[in-house]
Amino acid sequence: MAENVVVKPHEDAKLDVFRPYLTESVRALEAAGVEPTEAWLDPCGPRDATIVLGSRALVWDEESGWRVGGFVKGEPGVRTQLEDARYLGGGVLIEPAEVAERMAAGTSEPYRRFRAHEDDPESLDAEVRARFS
Repeated sequence: MAENVVVKPHEDAKLDVFRPYLTESVRALEAAGVEPTEAWLDPCGPRDATIVLGSRALVWDEESGWRVGGFVKGEPGVRTQLEDARYLGGGVLIEPAEVAERMAAGTSEPYRRFRAHEDDPESLDAEVRARFS
């Protein structure tokens, strides 16, 4: 499958640290037959990212991990709004292939805040660099 969606670098290094994770997640979705149309890194507090899948979108944030729902609106630099979102669970940094598997399986878990974005962001950043760079 062609790799059509490019996650552009973000000018804020605190956001850009997640670009490799988002890029690998896009590639895992493509490998699973899902066709993302756009992907971007979003605002801080908490830091988050969006993968648009036509009329749906996946949103990741550093507190609760991944959720999927109807894409209401969003764009780079503006927090994405979803309709009827369901959380995929599994943690903040589940493997990209697992993101695709959980989405395809219709996995839905109750909202869970795994961490607060103010709590030691450097350790999360270090984990992302170690696993996805």
